[in-house]
Amino acid sequence: MDLTSILIGVLGGLLVGGGIAWVALNAAINKKKTGILAEAEKEGEAIKKEKMVQAKEKFLQLKEEHEKVIKDRNRKIQSTEDKLKQRESVMSKKIEENKKATREVEAIRNNLNRQLEVVSKKQKELEKSHHEHVEQLEKVASISAEDAKSELMKALKDEAKTEAMNHIKNIMDEAKLTAGAEAKKIVIQSIQRLATEHAIENSVSVFNIESDELKGRIIGREGRNIRALEAATGVEIIVDDTPEAIILSCFDPVRREIARLSLHQLVSDGRIHPARIEEVVRKVTKQIEEEIIETGKRTCIDLGIHGLNPNLIRMVGRMKYRSSYGQNLLQHSREVANLSATMASELGLNTKLAKRAGLLHDIGKVPEDEPEMPHALLGMKLAEKYGEKPDVCNAIGAHHDEIEMNCMLAPVIQVCDAISGARPGARREVVESYIKRLQDLENLALSYDGVTKSYAIQAGRELRVMVESEKVTDEQADVLSFDISQKIQNEMTYPGQVKVTVIREKRAINYAK
Repeated sequence: MDLTSILIGVLGGLLVGGGIAWVALNAAINKKKTGILAEAEKEGEAIKKEKMVQAKEKFLQLKEEHEKVIKDRNRKIQSTEDKLKQRESVMSKKIEENKKATREVEAIRNNLNRQLEVVSKKQKELEKSHHEHVEQLEKVASISAEDAKSELMKALKDEAKTEAMNHIKNIMDEAKLTAGAEAKKIVIQSIQRLATEHAIENSVSVFNIESDELKGRIIGREGRNIRALEAATGVEIIVDDTPEAIILSCFDPVRREIARLSLHQLVSDGRIHPARIEEVVRKVTKQIEEEIIETGKRTCIDLGIHGLNPNLIRMVGRMKYRSSYGQNLLQHSREVANLSATMASELGLNTKLAKRAGLLHDIGKVPEDEPEMPHALLGMKLAEKYGEKPDVCNAIGAHHDEIEMNCMLAPVIQVCDAISGARPGARREVVESYIKRLQDLENLALSYDGVTKSYAIQAGRELRVMVESEKVTDEQADVLSFDISQKIQNEMTYPGQVKVTVIREKRAINYAK
């Protein structure tokens, strides 16, 4: 056999085998497809049956819920209908009752009208009878009813007025006795509870040094150091033969303290020359300013006063370096604050406001510009400016009677200020010159024509002049007050200001015999 025949045979075999294989494969695929379709149909039928069962159950459930909702709605409707029927029944009963009540009211009204007609007739008859009776009485008494009524009312009024005046007098006498005793008790208790020691402030300070050799260094060559120190501080520095001491003289305690501390730093440092002196004085001045603010804050904390304006706190601190008749102003204000709080608590007043007003009552003495105005009025204006309450402002302004007192705190502050200044040893003033100044004030007023009496009161701060009403008219009283004040201002030396009050009164006197 040749190669071609072999190849043909092989190809033919392959073709025949491929065809047989394809037929077999196709038969297998068809068989498998038929099985898959059968299984799919079975599964579809099962799913269909399951979904139909679920749909039927869902339908039954929804139907049951719908029927339940319908039953609830029907029940509510039925309940509403029952309520409406019940209300209709109640309304019907009320309508019947109202109709019945209306009929009864009509009957009562008719009855009342008949009674009013009867009463009106009786009243007319009574008035007629009363009028006839009054006419008969007037004929018998020979006086009209109006005149009799007036006489009776006048007699009753005079009697009631007399009894009322006696009653008022008894009440006032009793109140004066009771008030005087209570006032003395409160003042004594306040003074006893707040007894304090006093230190009189001078206008000089003594600066101690270790040796007299330092005096020459402080004076400097040709006195340039001491001149520079005096120019920078405004304090007179006295270097004399007093051993181991230099005297600083100045009426202003702040400047005196600045000079003392500056000298202390210069002596401790050892470098004393004009440039160094000016530098040290600037530092000490700043240090004193900080100390003033710290002193004000510490004072407010010690007294329990809160919410004070920073400017007022600074003024409170400046009180430490001010004095009034030798009495330290800060110690005086603290004492007045404590006295005011004690007295306010005894009187049932606001202790916090009293303490606040007591501390601030003399702030008019410490402003830096110091305008020509009474310190009480200046302090009141400062308190108003920095938001203090009206009662506090009035108490500050009225504590020397420059303005009218319109709150209960004002007399308390005035009394406590007088108590603090009147303690033995609190203030220093030469007694002879003090008495002489008061006598001169009174004699000056008595030198005018028409003046009967004159009194210097309030430590010489006020002069009260009594004049004769026959000799001095109201217009002349104004002129007299002005003339006396001008003469005092031109001829006398006095601290602060003097208030001149001219009093003219007309007295009518009769005697019952």
